[in-house]
Amino acid sequence: MNQHPDYLLNKVTRPADIKAFSMPELKQLASEMRQLVLEKDAAISGHVGPNLGAMEATIAFHYVFDSPKDKIIWDISHLAYGHKMLTGRKEAFLDPDHYHDVSGYSAPDESEHDFFTVGHTSTSVALAVGMAKARDVLGQQGNIVAFVGDGSLSGGLAFEGLNNASVLKSNLIIVVNDNQMSIAENQGGLYQALADLRASNGQAKNNFFTAMGFDYHYVSDGNDLQAMITAFEEVKDSTNPVILHINTLKGKGYQPAVNNKERFHWSNPFDLKTGQLLKQPSGESYAQVIMDELDKQVKAGQPIVAMNAAIPGAFKLHEFEAKHPDRYLDTGIAEQDCLTEAAGLAKGGAKPVVFQNSTFMQRAYDQLSHDVALNDLPVIIMINGGINGGSKTHLGIFDIPYLNTIPNINYLHPSNQAELLAMLRWALAKAKHPVAIRIPSQPVVLGTALQEDFAPSHYDLVREGKIVAILGLGKFAQLAVETAELLAKKGQQVTVVKPYSATSLDEECLSGLEAKHQLVVTLEDASIVGGFGSLVSQFYADKAMKVLNYGAAKKFTDNISQSELYKQFHLTPELLAQDIKENL
Repeated sequence: MNQHPDYLLNKVTRPADIKAFSMPELKQLASEMRQLVLEKDAAISGHVGPNLGAMEATIAFHYVFDSPKDKIIWDISHLAYGHKMLTGRKEAFLDPDHYHDVSGYSAPDESEHDFFTVGHTSTSVALAVGMAKARDVLGQQGNIVAFVGDGSLSGGLAFEGLNNASVLKSNLIIVVNDNQMSIAENQGGLYQALADLRASNGQAKNNFFTAMGFDYHYVSDGNDLQAMITAFEEVKDSTNPVILHINTLKGKGYQPAVNNKERFHWSNPFDLKTGQLLKQPSGESYAQVIMDELDKQVKAGQPIVAMNAAIPGAFKLHEFEAKHPDRYLDTGIAEQDCLTEAAGLAKGGAKPVVFQNSTFMQRAYDQLSHDVALNDLPVIIMINGGINGGSKTHLGIFDIPYLNTIPNINYLHPSNQAELLAMLRWALAKAKHPVAIRIPSQPVVLGTALQEDFAPSHYDLVREGKIVAILGLGKFAQLAVETAELLAKKGQQVTVVKPYSATSLDEECLSGLEAKHQLVVTLEDASIVGGFGSLVSQFYADKAMKVLNYGAAKKFTDNISQSELYKQFHLTPELLAQDIKENL
């Protein structure tokens, strides 16, 4: 049910409708749209601060331009909520029953006003350059606008896009949304140059953009609706590439988001009055376990440098930074640079520990392969990943397959705290090659560690049976045990084996299974195509052993709950036990 039937937004069915609004009405519309962002995000989670800060720019764009003839490409698209409200999707913000009808990112399958499915950073300028060139080749008309900022300029692809955009001989408008933030604080010298431009009202001689050949316009208050309308009118139909640099306030209109910009970049459900999370994290996290261990190791003399690419909050790295500021490095949203710097640190004798999400690390595949693995450098990479219920732009299931294609990298998967610490300590003390460690995506389980050396790939026998052997990698070690227990209740004793590496095999163990087993089942928290199970299947390819691989299917899933995905992929004890019975 529409919670706000009195809102002006109800009168907007297409972007052109707002062209008839007066300035007071446009300002009221901005206020309404902010409130809807807050209500929806407070209820189901989402990007808060970025959207609150971009509302005037969004309204001004649609007031001045004619979408979809004039095209706007949102970088990351995490701040396109207002755009969605004005382009026929307002019900997904006005009616809680329809909150899940639209994604949190731009989606061409939702609207003709969205041009790309995108959720990763720094892509908008290059995409806009391509669209502008296509427009010119086809002899078409229309403005092409890239909306970039919120830290996106720290990514190398943004610089590459700017380099090519600057020599375009036709219309291209690049809005630099300068809210002085990334997810966390901005990093790097570029942002000092932006600060100088802000301080001089856009008049600083040291202008990065004009030096590249862009026309340049500055708006001192990008949350001033009239100023934004005027600025867009000035650059509309330009015949050369233009930078429109706007100074905005991330979190505008909601004081908790203004006071704590990193916390409200994206938020789980929260109390709208206080800003407090509705569900506070309980118990210790694996991130905290790792931070405590790194602190001890630094104090013991290890030359550790903890690194990340603009996502410190996901790993509690601010705590480490506060204790060891000279041992901490945030490269900004620059995954490629982060890994190559790590290679340099390792070559220089330091011990880099890189923290990265699986979905973002894939952006730096060549750096993993060429700079780290080819040089066989002892870089340690701590990875968040696994099957999750999030957007198709942020799936964490491809890390095992892409790391499996690269020589020299040992990708370890602990199932509990003891194993995680054993792997990290071994990597810091003894590893001579690249080591990646998947951080378990589950509540902390203390457990025990049966291994201390992970250089040779060695599996442990957890439960001895016959006919069937289940290999549960990492967090799915417990799923293997639960499946075996369920089968035991039905009179079938099966073997459970615990592997530790996703990228290398214990061939002696696998060969030993042939004597008493007919079926090997692999479980992994990642895509099964090219994954751990694929290695096992290849090992048994010329043998009589039957192999079943379980993990994520080769598809982009979108906002499906983790529990539902587990059912789809048969990653439950009941479904696995049924499949095993049917395959004997």
